[in-house]
Amino acid sequence: MKRSPREHLSAIGRIARWEVSRSAGIVDRRTAILGAFALLLVGAVLGGGLLAGGVALDRDIYRVGVDAESPYHEPVERSVALDAREPSPDALRDGDVDVLLVDGELFVADTPKGRAALSEFRSSVRAFNFERMSAEENGSAAFPVVTVLQYVPRSASLPDDAFAEGDGEGGSGTGDGGDSGGGSDGEAAGDDDGGSASAGSSGGPLGVPALSGINPLSSGGSGSPADIQPPFPFGSLVLAFAFLVPMNFVVQAYGSTMLNERINRRGELLLVAPVSPGDIVAGKTLPYLATMVGVTALIALGVGGSLVSIAAVLPIALLFLAATFAGAMFARSFKELTFVTVTVSVFLTAYTFVPAIFANVTPIALISPLTLVVRDLQPLESVSPGAFVFATAPFALCAGVLFLLGTGIYREEDLFTQRAVPLKLLDALDARVSRPRDVAVLSGLSIPFVFVAELLAIAVLFALPVSLTIPLLLFVVALVEEVAKSLHVYAAFESGTFRRVPRVALVLGALSGLGFFVGEKFTAVAQVVGLPELALGQAAFAPSGIGVFSAAGLLFAPLALHVVTAGLTALGAMRDLRWYAGAFAVSVLVHTAYNLAVVTYLG
Repeated sequence: MKRSPREHLSAIGRIARWEVSRSAGIVDRRTAILGAFALLLVGAVLGGGLLAGGVALDRDIYRVGVDAESPYHEPVERSVALDAREPSPDALRDGDVDVLLVDGELFVADTPKGRAALSEFRSSVRAFNFERMSAEENGSAAFPVVTVLQYVPRSASLPDDAFAEGDGEGGSGTGDGGDSGGGSDGEAAGDDDGGSASAGSSGGPLGVPALSGINPLSSGGSGSPADIQPPFPFGSLVLAFAFLVPMNFVVQAYGSTMLNERINRRGELLLVAPVSPGDIVAGKTLPYLATMVGVTALIALGVGGSLVSIAAVLPIALLFLAATFAGAMFARSFKELTFVTVTVSVFLTAYTFVPAIFANVTPIALISPLTLVVRDLQPLESVSPGAFVFATAPFALCAGVLFLLGTGIYREEDLFTQRAVPLKLLDALDARVSRPRDVAVLSGLSIPFVFVAELLAIAVLFALPVSLTIPLLLFVVALVEEVAKSLHVYAAFESGTFRRVPRVALVLGALSGLGFFVGEKFTAVAQVVGLPELALGQAAFAPSGIGVFSAAGLLFAPLALHVVTAGLTALGAMRDLRWYAGAFAVSVLVHTAYNLAVVTYLG
C-alpha cells in the first residue's frame, strides 16, 4: 500500500528520535568529556592563534639587543619573532643576540640567522611606521605617494587608465613625489641596500627604515611598490578550516552506528518494520546532519561568517555523511570501516582545503565549496550565484547519488552478507538497474563524480606546462568517463539482469552513451566561472561539445563517441571480466584519440 508523505515524515521522525536515544546510551560519560575537551581545545587553538595575530611558530626566534630608551625598542617588542635583549657587544660576539643596535649604529651577526633577523627587524619597523602614519589626520601629507594595486587575469589587457597620473590628492602618483615626505619616505625607500656590519666590525650607518616609513603594501591597499606582496588569505583559511574539524568527529560516530546495524543482524527488526529503506536511512542520518548544521552555524557566528558560509559548508557535510554511509554498507568489519572513514576524511579534507588556498588567484579554487567560505570571511568579497552553484552542486549531487547507491543495498541479502568491497559496489550498482532505461539514468547520475574527478585532475595538473599536461589530462578524462559509462553495465551482466547476447549489449551501450551525453550537458555551468578560459579547462570540457563547435553537425559528435565506446565496453562486459578489461582499454584509446583530434581542431 502506498504511503503518504506525512506517513513517511512521521516514520523518519520516529527513527531519528530512536537513533538519538540509542546513541546517547552508547556514549559513556568519559567519551563525552573527552570529545568535548577535544573540540574545546581545537577552538582554543584556532581562536587564540587568530586573536594573537596568527599561528606564531617563530615566536621569539630572533634576539635583538636594543636599549629600552631607543625608539626602535617598541617595534621590537611588538614583533612576534623578535625578542628584545640588553644591548652588549659581548652578547653579539658570543652569539647571544643576532642583531645589535648601539648609538644609532646597527651590527648584525655574520650568519644566515643574523641576516634573517635583520630582515625581520626591518619588517617590524615598517609595520610600526605605517601604524603611526595611519594615525595622522592629514592622510595626503602622511602618504604623498599612493600605489593602487589591482589584480587582473594574466590574459587580460591593462586598463586604459593604468598609467594615468595622479592629481596630488592620492590615487596613483608618479614623478618625484617620493621625495616630498619630509625625507622620511626617502630614507625608507633605500633601506634594502643599507649597510650592516658583521660581528666585531667598526659599525656603519643604520640599515633599517627611519621611524616614519611605509608599511608593506597589502592586497588592494597602498604603500611602497617595493613591498608588494601576493594575496594570501591566511586568517580566513584558518577560520574556514575550523568548519571541517567537527565533521571528522561526527562521521566516525555516524559510520559506527550504520555498521552496528549489520553486526549480529541488529538491523533486522527495522527491515521487517512497515517502513522503507529510504525512511530508515533518512531517520538515522538526520540527527548527525542536524548536529553538523548546528555546529556549522555556531562556528559561522563565532568567526563572522554569514548564511553563505553555512550554505557552502552544508554540501560538504552531506558528502562526508554520504561517503561514510556508503563505506559502512560496503565494509565487512569495523577495521575496514575505519580505513574507509579515514580515507574519506583525508581525501575530502584535502580536496576542500587545498584549492581554497588559491581563493584570490584562480577560478580553479572554486572546485571547493570552502573557497566560498574564505571569500565570505574576507571584507569586500562577494560570491556570485554562478560561482556558488559551481562550487556546491557537484558535492550535493555526489552525496545524493551515494545515498541512493547505499540505500539500494540496504536489504537483507546484502546487509548481512560478508562480501568484498568491490563486489558490494557492483551489487549497489546492479540494485539500481532492472530495466534497460535504468542504464541511461545511472550513466547520467554518474556525471557529478565525473565532473569532480575531472576538476581534481585540472587542479593537480594546473601548475605544470600545458604542452605536457593536456595529453595526460585528455587520457584521464577518457579513463574516468569510460568507467562511468560501463561499470554498471558490467554489474548488470554479472548478476544476470540481462541476457548475454550482442544485440542486448549494443542496446545497453547506446542507452548508456545517450544518458551520459544528456547528463554531460549540465557541466556547462563551468562556463559561468570562466573555467573554459583556462587551457586545461578547454581541454577537459571542450571536447565534450559544450557550445564551442561552429558546425551544427559536430554538436552531435560527442553523442556518437559515447555510444560507440559504451557499445564496445558493453560487448566486452557481456562475456567476462577479461573481455571487459580489453574492451575498456580499446574504448579509452578511442576516446583519447577523439579528444586529441578535437583539441587540435579547436587550436
